[in-house]
Amino acid sequence: MTVPALRLRLMNRRPLRTDGEFVLYWMIAARRTRSNFALQHAADQACRLGRPLVVLEGLRCDYPYASERLHRFVLDGMAANKRSMAGRPVVYHPYVESAPGAGKGLLEALAGYACEVVTDDFPGFFLPDMLAAAGRKLAVRLTAVDSNGLLPLQAAGRSFATAHAFRRFLQKELPGHLAEPPPGDPLAELPLASPPALPRAITHRWPAVEPLLLDGDPAALAALPIDHSVASVSLRGGAAAALARLEQFVAGPLSRYSTERNHPDLDGCSGLSPYLHFGHIGAHQVFQAVADSCGWVPPDLASHASGSRTGWWGMPPDAEAFLDQLITWRELGYVNSAHCPGQPGLDRLPGWARQTLERHSDDPRRYRYSVEELRTAATHDPLWNAAQTQLLREGTIHNYLRMLWGKKIIEWTPSPQAALDVMFEFNDRYALDGRDPNSATGILWCLGAYDRPWGPVRPVFGSVRYMSSENTAKKIRMRNYLGQYARHAAGQAQTGSSSAPLPDSRSDRD
Repeated sequence: MTVPALRLRLMNRRPLRTDGEFVLYWMIAARRTRSNFALQHAADQACRLGRPLVVLEGLRCDYPYASERLHRFVLDGMAANKRSMAGRPVVYHPYVESAPGAGKGLLEALAGYACEVVTDDFPGFFLPDMLAAAGRKLAVRLTAVDSNGLLPLQAAGRSFATAHAFRRFLQKELPGHLAEPPPGDPLAELPLASPPALPRAITHRWPAVEPLLLDGDPAALAALPIDHSVASVSLRGGAAAALARLEQFVAGPLSRYSTERNHPDLDGCSGLSPYLHFGHIGAHQVFQAVADSCGWVPPDLASHASGSRTGWWGMPPDAEAFLDQLITWRELGYVNSAHCPGQPGLDRLPGWARQTLERHSDDPRRYRYSVEELRTAATHDPLWNAAQTQLLREGTIHNYLRMLWGKKIIEWTPSPQAALDVMFEFNDRYALDGRDPNSATGILWCLGAYDRPWGPVRPVFGSVRYMSSENTAKKIRMRNYLGQYARHAAGQAQTGSSSAPLPDSRSDRD
């Protein structure tokens, strides 16, 4: 089974070299060996050309926000991939830079031996620019393959202003793509003979990562020139950890997802977003596990596409609520990022949101905090402090509280642009699932994207939807959460300057 053409994108006009020594898969986003269209395409090309397959998975030390936290998670994935490819007919070369620029030239050197270079097509962070640069530099064909979601990025053809509009499009377009999932084991069709080793000139200059680093040795990680103030967390990365988390979710919280996902004390969320972001698990794997757990038999989906959040799949309500997050909201961000490249800014907001925020940008704030006060969770608000503390400590925030977290930053910073900058800085530096089109969707939603005007008009927010900690605390169960993460006890001295308080409103997204 070949990869659907809509998932392939040529990054240059260089030739396919039939006399090359191997096919090279440059693994940069779909960091897994199963359910991976890019690995499938690379293996297909290797079989077609009768050449070995080489997999290069690299890790720079100078990418934006490089830290112990992010490095450790990626390294866990490398260790899992090394185990998965051991004894298989493929050469796996995991490379980790020991100094800025140490890996420069590695891709080009390997490409000099290759028939073709295959890589991952990821529409966010610095990866699109990196792929464009590689396409210009390499003297051989570079093909980017989309393994991001159930819907191929190129199938949309445009961006979408609301989740409802995208959901209507999905319900009409997606059924035809569900019949083309990636194979569970893309390496199954490779010849069984062991491929030759990489050229000595490559491995001498760019040796494979030391086993101690893959095994989690703290001293080996501490020796790398990355940000050591953002420490690694207890959550481990890698495909095996991702599958274990998926199995745990499907066996328990999925059946209570609609009623428990918003309550921090009930652990009703999937916890899969870091694994999806780093490509340790794919959307097709998650979807299939959910469908199998329901004994799902596909109905005639195309005949009743209405844009409704429920009822379209013909699955139980909890499963449908989860799939709306996994597919509609996550892939909305990916599609929009693919069609509107670059760092998201206020220009991505709908006109009404930009106008109302601009009109109220100079409104008095009851509290104003510096970036450092926000960073260290030193506000008057125990619930916000708890969310920020969880982010600092664990690299994640409970899904529902992320919305409140963003709304309060808007309220406590001098302007919408300042709020946007703070949200992206904290999200991308500390969150395991930051630097991702899906997390960018959530940040922009806080400022009015993918939403509608709400009344009454309020200070600071205008007609952008407002949330308060007091109202949130009345709606969700969080006593244990506060006890675990709250930095400041109630009644502690407040910082920031005072003005009039703001009232409450609804806070449920979409």
